[in-house]
Amino acid sequence: MNRAAAPRMGSIDALRGITVAAMLLVNNPGDWAHVYAPLLHADWHGFTPTDLIFPLFLFIAGVSLAFSVGLRAQDPLARPALRHALLKRALRILVAGLLLHVLAWWLFALPAYRPWGVLQRIALCVAAVGLVAIYLRPRAQAVLLGVLLLGYAALLLSADTLEPWHNPVSRLDTALFAPYLYKYDPLTGLGHDPEGLLSTLGAVATTLLGLIAGRWLRDGRQRALAVLGASTLVLGLALAWLPAGLPLNKNLWTPSYVLVTGGISMAGLLMAHWLVDQRGWPALGRRFGVNAIAAYLGSSVMALVMIASGAWAACNAWLVAQMPQQPSLASLLCAVGFVLCWWGVVWWLDRRRIYVKI
Repeated sequence: MNRAAAPRMGSIDALRGITVAAMLLVNNPGDWAHVYAPLLHADWHGFTPTDLIFPLFLFIAGVSLAFSVGLRAQDPLARPALRHALLKRALRILVAGLLLHVLAWWLFALPAYRPWGVLQRIALCVAAVGLVAIYLRPRAQAVLLGVLLLGYAALLLSADTLEPWHNPVSRLDTALFAPYLYKYDPLTGLGHDPEGLLSTLGAVATTLLGLIAGRWLRDGRQRALAVLGASTLVLGLALAWLPAGLPLNKNLWTPSYVLVTGGISMAGLLMAHWLVDQRGWPALGRRFGVNAIAAYLGSSVMALVMIASGAWAACNAWLVAQMPQQPSLASLLCAVGFVLCWWGVVWWLDRRRIYVKI
């Protein structure tokens, strides 16, 4: 039996695109010494608006899998081709991330190459959850999500500490991959990578939550999805606030962080669906959304080259000269200008119906 893919929803492209634009905004300030607090990640435990961006992207990736893979996977004969296409795309994203870090390593003469990163995490999550979408039934998907969250929570709660450097996530990444980490101190032998191996369990859970939410949205279960989102948010906050609970922490991608960001993401998905798909509002962000990975990769390459050449510092210095008393505003305007530049790129691509699929 052949099953066609579900119709593409403009709300999903719009929400994905807004998330990519937000990534570009927070990743590229004019000067990291002058950034407004909401545009920075929490130092360790805690939560800022910026801490929602990456989990929202992974959540939307899971939602997209429910539409692009989940429905067609109901036909057993289609599964081998779906698996091949899924893993091939994940491999391309992984290689793109590795090459991006080769460029950074070469341009800035870094002491060690870092294999982990944002694109690499996206690739791993898409591959893992895509296979779940192909081969596991809905009830098994829910059970797997529960096992992931409970197992990861038990591991973290059994640890002596969750403080920087000494938590089990950082210790495992350091034992396996030092010195090839985001942060590594050769004098102490301590390291940490926010996109390392063990914390990817939490990121996979976020993507899996998106897959389940996407299936419910696809099946028209909006009320049930709203209840799930509210329950998830409350459960995550309770887990974070309990004396013996798990704090919200993006670096560790704790289960409470999965649940809270998942609940907020579901609310955003429902709002976007209501406004764009049901009421016909413009799908703001769609142009970024239909070229999401290409925009992120291209903008990252451009930013690295501009920083290495001194062009980035020159742009920020010119803005600071125009408003010497407001360096944080100048830094923000530099980031906004960068986002607008790439909006022009994706607008041009969309006008010509060019969609770069990595």
